[in-house]
Parts: sequence; C-alpha cells; structure tokens
Amino acid sequence: MKWKILPKKRETLLEQLLINRGIKNKEDFFNPKIEDYDLKISGITKAQKRILKATKNNELIIVYGDYDVDGICGCAILYKALTSLGAKVLPYIPHREKEGYGLSKSGLEFARDSGASVVITVDNGIVANHQAKFAKEIGLDLIITDHHLPGKQKPDAYEIVHSVKMCGAAVAWCLVRDLIKNGLAKDLLQFVAIATVCDLMPLLNLNRAFVFEGLKILNNTGNLGLQSLIDESGITLGSIGSYEIGHILGPRLNAMGRLEHAIDSLRLLCTKDPAKAKRLSKLLSDTNLERQKQTMDALDEARMQVDKKNNIHVLINKNWNQGIIGLVAGRISDEFNRPVVAIYLGEEISKGSARSVNGVNIVEVIREHQDILIDVGGHPGAAGFSILSKHIEVFKKRLQAHVIDLPETEKVLEIDAEVEIEEITKKLVADLQKFEPFGFGNPRPVFATYSLQISDIRTVGQGKHLKFKIDGIDAIAFGMGELVNMLSNGQTVDLAYTPEIDHYNGSEKLQLKIKDIVVK
Repeated sequence: MKWKILPKKRETLLEQLLINRGIKNKEDFFNPKIEDYDLKISGITKAQKRILKATKNNELIIVYGDYDVDGICGCAILYKALTSLGAKVLPYIPHREKEGYGLSKSGLEFARDSGASVVITVDNGIVANHQAKFAKEIGLDLIITDHHLPGKQKPDAYEIVHSVKMCGAAVAWCLVRDLIKNGLAKDLLQFVAIATVCDLMPLLNLNRAFVFEGLKILNNTGNLGLQSLIDESGITLGSIGSYEIGHILGPRLNAMGRLEHAIDSLRLLCTKDPAKAKRLSKLLSDTNLERQKQTMDALDEARMQVDKKNNIHVLINKNWNQGIIGLVAGRISDEFNRPVVAIYLGEEISKGSARSVNGVNIVEVIREHQDILIDVGGHPGAAGFSILSKHIEVFKKRLQAHVIDLPETEKVLEIDAEVEIEEITKKLVADLQKFEPFGFGNPRPVFATYSLQISDIRTVGQGKHLKFKIDGIDAIAFGMGELVNMLSNGQTVDLAYTPEIDHYNGSEKLQLKIKDIVVK
C-alpha cells in the first residue's frame, strides 16, 4: 500500500490524533453527551400525535422494518417503546428474496388485511413514492422514518421523519424518546449503538454520543436475547466495544436476513423467554457460519470476473445468494480499490448491490440509469437496486462507460504519525482507549516506524497469519502469512501498525497489529 503520513502539527501523539480527526473540543469528544445535540427532526410532532391517537383508539400499528441490523434494531426500538405505551403493535420485516428491500405492495396489503390503520417504517421508505400512494389508496396512514438519501420527490405520506445525520434506528429512537419513560429510552440506546456501528455511521459528534452512551447499557444489558447472543459468541459483558459489535454481534444479527428471514433476529431482541433466547442465538450463530462459507465461495468466483483495466467492476452470477452480494461487492472493492457492483442474476428480475470508493457517489451513478432499473436506493458509498435481467448487459456497459475518471489504483494507508518504537508502551495504549468507540470516521490510530529489525518469524492459523517480534514486542500480521518466505531473522523492515494489549491466556502483553510491511 501507499503510505500517507499526516503532517505533524503537535508535539504529543494524543493532540496529533485529535487534529487528524478534526476534533476541536476535547471534552465533547472524550465525554460525548446526547443531550448536547438537537434531536428535533421535522415531522416528529405530527407523527407522535398520530401514534398517541392510535394507542388511545386501540388501532393496530404495523412497524415496518428492514432485514439488516439497523432495520432490526429500529424495529425492536419501536416495538418495545410503543407496547410500553399500551399500543397494539405488530412488527413486519420483509423477506429479502420474496419482497426485496423496503416497502412492498404485498407488505402493505398484509397491514391492511391485518386490520392496521397505521404503518411506521424504520430505515426505509424515503424513496417509496409508489408505495406511499398505494398505502393512501388502501386507507393506511403511512409514517416514514428513514435516513437514506431522498430522491427528487419525497413520498406523499401521512408524515415523514427523516435525517441523514444518524442511522435509521436512531431516527426511530428520536421519534419515541419523549413518549416513553426515561429509563426505557435510556435502555433502548443499546440498540441505537449496535445499529450505528453496523450501519457504518461516522463515529463523531452525535453518532459518537449514541454509541458512547449505548455501550454503557449494552455492557450491563438486561436484554435476554442480547445476553444469550453475547454468551453464544464467546465474548463477555463489560468488554464489548465497537469492534465486538461490528465484527461479532452484528454479523450474527445480519445473517438471518441474508440467508433466511430477519424476523428471527427481531424475535431474539424482543423475547422474554430464556430458552427461546438460547435457541435463537444458536440459530443466528449457525446461520452466520453458513453465510461465511457462502461468502468465501462467492468471492473466489467474483475474483475470476475482475478485469483490472476497468474502473468499475460489474460482477454477475446466477448462483449467488442475494443476501451476500453486498458482502462480495464490499470485499472486492476493498481488494481492488474500485467501485464494485455485484449482481444476482435471476430469470426475470435481478438484484444488485454496490460498494464504492472515495470520489464516486455510487447511488448517484446508478440513478443516472434509472430508465432501465426497477428501483434503486442507498448512500454515496453503498447502494442496492433491482433490474430486469434482460437489461443487465446494457447496464454493465453503461456503468463502465460512466466511471472513467478515478484516482490511482494503489490503496492508500493513512498513518496518524511516525513514531519511534520506544514510544509504544502500555500507557500509550491505555491513552488511546480514550478515543473509543472506534469506527468509521474515527479509525483506530495507525503509526509508522522505520528501519526495524525483526526476529522469531513464524506463521499461525494454518499459515494464514504472520507473527514476529520487534525489540521484544510481539507483532501479528493477519492475512500476511505468505510473507514468511520473504523475511529472515535480523531483516530490516518498515512497519505500519496499531498498538494494542493482547489478553491471551489472561496475560496483558503489548502487541502490534500490523497493517503493512515494507521489506528493505
């Protein structure tokens, strides 16, 4: 990778890290408080009045979620909040393959046939113009809560509660927080935290406050489903941070919506039965293992389609599960530093998922070709769409002609500071913990040290990972096992790394997690 070392502007590393992240107020960053931010989103007042009216009149409210972590958590928030008010609530999550993302005609018909008069969306609906019109035609009051980018025209709904500053679950929380007891509102922040991390919201300002506060609740959770999932995952309460959410809990919650039906993930978050919680958490973990296998197989097939001459890679396969194409697009985009569109090829209708790189607003690129799409939605960095299969080749050629101006293909590793190895201590790692929660917009600090001699070189994990020592400090380079044949004891290298404490076998040892190695 190409290293980009940020310019030195302060003497201490901690001050430099704050500057690198654009932090001007240390107190607000290190001790973020939700109450310091304006949570008044347009549309909340009218939506709240309709909720209270429905509760008073015993009307059925359908909470219409989504099959990803954000939609599941947002659905849990509204279900728990509204039932605490005495409302009659039925959650609904669409099936990924049968209905696709967002509001569907069949889903709205289910709401009508169930006797509902109010439908509240979570994490979807802001581009559902036709569906909003249909909801009105069949007598449903549609309240849309969403955070995705709107189209040129907003849906004609009863009310819209929309913000792009936070995730969908956070928008849902803002809708109900003033209606429910303070204790419950605080407890529901654990779901906001999970959704914020998993939906890759920038962990700065308000989103940082959501995760900072939510992690406190999560690490002492009384939620039976989360307790069981945490236990099944092999992590412990009190040690959960953004990494555990994003890489351990989140994938398990996501797995059901990818391969089966996300309603089971929602059931886990809402159950009050310990036996059911244990059964569901096992189901989620087993499904996640199957998701991992399918993803690895699909990645092997996807790499064979990549033509490095193209500035955007459009990858198509009729055997891929629709639930993993986003993962395939993301991984291939990371590997080749190019926007990627992965498409499940159906007989008549195909589904696509896209991931992008800096400088390419992928949802806008795809929207340029709406004339041959059925629907499209998403963010600048990620998008989803459906298309008639007969149009795919035309779509592929259009995209490849559209994306012609891109930055260099070499991946850039942004490095916070150049340091001497003597500066890397347990105390420094402890100071770096103050920057938690880490995530998108606030990455774990990366340092560079030049001209280091390595020793005790070996591989672990069946040869996949590389381990060695630097001045007695352990270092591990995940996924770099093949470098073992290029290195020898006493060899000089330049390293980019993140320092951490390794707690293996109850010990506390300083360790460097290697990001890149330059062999001299």
